[in-house]
Amino acid sequence: MRACHPPPVRKAPVLEKLFPAIVVAACLVLLLRLVLGERRRHRFDRTIARWSRTASSRIQGMFTWNASRRRARRAAEEAIRRAREGGEWDGNVYRPRSFKKKDKDRKIH
Repeated sequence: MRACHPPPVRKAPVLEKLFPAIVVAACLVLLLRLVLGERRRHRFDRTIARWSRTASSRIQGMFTWNASRRRARRAAEEAIRRAREGGEWDGNVYRPRSFKKKDKDRKIH
């Protein structure tokens, strides 16, 4: 004889729980805003706006920090390459070859 097993309980994925939680939180914030007086509502709005700017800049920073470091590294490597190839060093002074022009090309004021 076979034993009857109850059907497996399907656990809701994180997104299915997260989205309703965000909606409930937003509704509570809007309800709280309605209850507040005018002065407190303006202060509350400023605080929420500040938090929003902070959160958006941090989220943007998470996705762009690697790209900006990569650009900075490329720019530094390019400057080093130009310094090695494009001129002469006299001690710690760099003189590009483009500075060595003939006197007839110079325009005297």
